[in-house]
Amino acid sequence: MSEDSPPKTRIHWFARLERRVHAWRESRARRRGRTATVLPFAGYGGTGWTRVLGRVLIVPPRRRGADGQYGSVRGWRSFVGIPVGSARVSITIAGRTHEVVADRGGVVDVVLETDFPPGWQSFTMTVEGQEPVEGTTFIVGDDVKVGILSDIDDTVMVTALPRPFIAAWNSFVVDEHARIPVPGMAVLLEQLIRQHPGAPMIYLSTGAWNVAPTLSRFMSRHLFPRGSMLLTDWGPTHDRWFRSGRDHKLSNLRRLAEEFPNVRWLLIGDDGQHDESIYTEFMAEHPDSVAGVAIRQLSTAEAMLAGGRAAADDHSADSAPWVAASDGAGLREKLTAVGILH
Repeated sequence: MSEDSPPKTRIHWFARLERRVHAWRESRARRRGRTATVLPFAGYGGTGWTRVLGRVLIVPPRRRGADGQYGSVRGWRSFVGIPVGSARVSITIAGRTHEVVADRGGVVDVVLETDFPPGWQSFTMTVEGQEPVEGTTFIVGDDVKVGILSDIDDTVMVTALPRPFIAAWNSFVVDEHARIPVPGMAVLLEQLIRQHPGAPMIYLSTGAWNVAPTLSRFMSRHLFPRGSMLLTDWGPTHDRWFRSGRDHKLSNLRRLAEEFPNVRWLLIGDDGQHDESIYTEFMAEHPDSVAGVAIRQLSTAEAMLAGGRAAADDHSADSAPWVAASDGAGLREKLTAVGILH
């Protein structure tokens, strides 16, 4: 190696171990005759482009009960699918097929050229010659000026996620029908979407892609507005044990600001994780991209499970209004008072 050559990046040993485990599980599943499938996640886009999201997995078959119906889904079932790294995926949009490659965790996250009109649009994805699966994306029109972005855990759904034991219980054990929505949040988000026709609804969370189908069913069941989800992978990166949830949120916020420079976002989160500090940093970097911030205040019990509350800062001098309340109804009242809702 010459002196001018960049040093090779050494992959974290846990990442190498994870890769070997996935390869062994995939090989074992294929010997049993199982094949891969692609699970599309709702994406988003603008004029001439769309961000396509999905994941390639080998999923064990679900069993039906005596009544012929599938049983309720416990959290751990979301994590038993085997990710197929570097899978080749065909994405067909308006008759044109794009060939893309999933990352080592089986995640597809790619921007493709499209000529979709604004609103929800459909396309298909397929892998390994399987039947095409329909995916969806929300196209933001050039005239749209407002977007809504919300955290999920402890903002729209009570999870007490930050405490590791509670996180494991909610993610791996609890039946999806036992999850509880934050009171009034579905009504608040639906009102915001009605007030701003054509506005994108983005759910940004540090949750794993494994639980995306569970979250989608939960939101549909509790009448939350349809939106795109930006989740992450809990596995190790090339240089650390686990991915940074804070980095995940900040990088996606910055990306949205670059992709939609004319959109001002209403940012919704809670005071049990790092949402307030993340939104503060993003607002300092992109003051013209923030219409306001709404923080859901955890109850005393929820704050204890979450390991405490984030310290409340003074935002009176910020370029956009900040409001805080314990539920959706309270936030709706506060947002109305500052002129964001009417």
